Amino acid sequence: MVLDLMLIALAIALYPLPMMAFILVVSSHKGVWKGLAFLLAWLANLVVVIAIVLTLTGGQPPSPRSPPGVAALALKLAIGVGLVVYGARRYRRMKGKADRDATAEPSRVEVGSVWAAAGLAVLIQPWGMVAAGATTVIEADTSHATTFIALFGFCLLASSGLLAAELYMVFAPEAAQDRLLRMRAWMEGHKDEAIVFVCLLLGLWLTGQSIYELTA
Repeated sequence: MVLDLMLIALAIALYPLPMMAFILVVSSHKGVWKGLAFLLAWLANLVVVIAIVLTLTGGQPPSPRSPPGVAALALKLAIGVGLVVYGARRYRRMKGKADRDATAEPSRVEVGSVWAAAGLAVLIQPWGMVAAGATTVIEADTSHATTFIALFGFCLLASSGLLAAELYMVFAPEAAQDRLLRMRAWMEGHKDEAIVFVCLLLGLWLTGQSIYELTA
């Protein structure tokens, strides 16, 4: 379970769209507070999903051959296949588009309020990957303290890029804003490649592992 959680968290952290949105949030007026709202809403989503799963399982993983265990593996398989299909379709679409200029001037978009920033965090979260994390949390056994450490590590790793950007804005706002906007401009020109890589890699891992566990 721990390895799967860390891989899923890493995929969430590397998925470019949330970071691109977060950079626009923190570069707007009162961006530090809006960034904090975005980050808290992002973390709250992860915590709520984990809490719901643990409530449904009672903190005890189902037997691998029980109907709930098989259903969880089948759902993980479906998510893995979905990520592979999405990554492949994104790759074909990417190949059909002309290359964009990654050196374009960074854009600025004003995010209206902290509530708007929090709502954006909910909308922009990669829910397919979060769902994959939820199917993995089903295996969590809360009778062991290491389980809570793994769940905390999942939330921290999945939010690590956003947290780093927020802290950068807190301690060096002027330099951070300029560099983050330039990083977003670079990401704009390479986001398709990153999405394809992350979705295919995670999707293949989930698919292969689910098939192995279902047939073992």
